[in-house]
Amino acid sequence: MNADARLVGWLSLAQLISWGSIFYTFTLIMEPIERELGLDRVESSMAFSIALLVEGLMAYPVGRLIDRGHERLVMTSGSILAGLCLLAHGWIGGRVGLYCAWAGLGAAMAAVLYAPAFAVVTRRFPSDFRRAIITITFLGGLASTVFIPLTAWLNTALGWRSAMMALAVLHWLVCAPLHAAVLRGAPRPAALPKSNAALASSLSTHFRTAPFLLIGTFVVLMMAVTVALPAHMVSLLRGHELDERWVIAIPASIGAIQVLGRLLLYFFERHVNVHLANRLIPCLIPLGLLALLIAPLTGSAHTSIVLLFVALWGMGNGMLTIVKGTAIAEYVNREHVASLNGALGLPLALARSAAPLGLGLLWRPDGGYALGLIVLVLISVCAILALVIAQRLTMPKPTQT
Repeated sequence: MNADARLVGWLSLAQLISWGSIFYTFTLIMEPIERELGLDRVESSMAFSIALLVEGLMAYPVGRLIDRGHERLVMTSGSILAGLCLLAHGWIGGRVGLYCAWAGLGAAMAAVLYAPAFAVVTRRFPSDFRRAIITITFLGGLASTVFIPLTAWLNTALGWRSAMMALAVLHWLVCAPLHAAVLRGAPRPAALPKSNAALASSLSTHFRTAPFLLIGTFVVLMMAVTVALPAHMVSLLRGHELDERWVIAIPASIGAIQVLGRLLLYFFERHVNVHLANRLIPCLIPLGLLALLIAPLTGSAHTSIVLLFVALWGMGNGMLTIVKGTAIAEYVNREHVASLNGALGLPLALARSAAPLGLGLLWRPDGGYALGLIVLVLISVCAILALVIAQRLTMPKPTQT
């Protein structure tokens, strides 16, 4: 295995641990937190929303540091911070402490999840970054498969506080040393080809174009949909009155299905029109949500329809990560892709933070999450329409003969 493959492999392992121990733990500790701290669903959901807001707000400064060659410092410090904030769950006594811990975890996510990892491999492998990104998402996509059952077991064996403290150790003993070891020798920052004034003028022109606004709408809306559901997944499935084994197994299996989707994309992307694939992949998301909506109405087929949701949502969400990550480059501009993606930082932060809270607000004691799922379907359809229009505006017209 060459050095490049080793770097991507070790980064992938750190992604598995980081996603699994931070992003996918909240759905399992939400109800215990509510019981012990006396919070309602909106108050508990707020913690995850705060984390996502902070992550989005920190994305631009983190990206700037990575562009300047400080990727090792950023990702190593992020892993140390994640461990500290997970450890802090042992002493949380109320809302303020909970919100502070998850604000810290939001900052850690900005430094250790996909965005910084993608930036690292893009800088190091400029001619083959798309393949490196897909490879990283293979192991990262298994985070829910590994950590949902692991965290559920730790919760049962140790209690939610000690479970979170145990997960902190993984960041200190595995992720931080990995980032410190494999991210040595960052590439030097590339010299700007234009003056700052010329660069700003060029970016300003792109910001006002219809393709940028439409792709930005697509990315932000799909981000809101895909972020809203995970924090509520366990409670949502319990509302379907499924056996507790299914409640844990279903969200855990989504990670494996995501990886399957990315494997298919990895092996077949060169044989399928990329623009057609970019249109079809997001459609799996609303189809999966519709399956989840109609599942309670299907009687004996209830569990089978929920499993259909798992297949559609998992495959769609797995491949959608790649579509969102490349849409600006494909339909707006490649020269300034990092800056253009960075400009979406604030709207993405607002969407990511509002989505879990919004789904919590739409929850009803008598109707569960039905209303929220309908809203998510409508939002995802609007996102897909924005992408299709952007494609029509930017793809070359067929020549007349």
